[in-house]
Amino acid sequence: MPSTPEIDSRIRESFGRQGLMATLGARLVRVAPGEVDIHLPVAAHVSQQHGFVHAGAVAAIADSAAGYAALSLMPAGAGVLTTEFKINLLSPASGDVIIARGRVVKAGRTLTLAMTEVFAVSAGAEKLCALLTATLMRIEGRDGVAN
Repeated sequence: MPSTPEIDSRIRESFGRQGLMATLGARLVRVAPGEVDIHLPVAAHVSQQHGFVHAGAVAAIADSAAGYAALSLMPAGAGVLTTEFKINLLSPASGDVIIARGRVVKAGRTLTLAMTEVFAVSAGAEKLCALLTATLMRIEGRDGVAN
């Protein structure tokens, strides 16, 4: 497995190429082997009609956290694509920031199972607001799909 600085650099470079994360204002905060944290500041442009963070924005950062957690355990040059995910929305996402903490549950040669816990943070207090499970596929040798 590559060293942590190599993993960190590879994941951050890939994250920087994600237009959706930039549009949402999401930031990659923590990278470790098999784990990734993404923060999304709560703002009007990611809200729905009731003022909560839109479920689509919550799902997007949760999916990315799971995907990058999986990618962090794959060799350089490999890419990852989500093949399936399920998200449970447990409570409205509101507060100061939304944190998606992705982690690998089981890494396989081709398929990896990951999960992301999503927390709404208000005045420093975290509340679990969503749980995502995802299956991710390792991709190698395909044009346009590499870390």
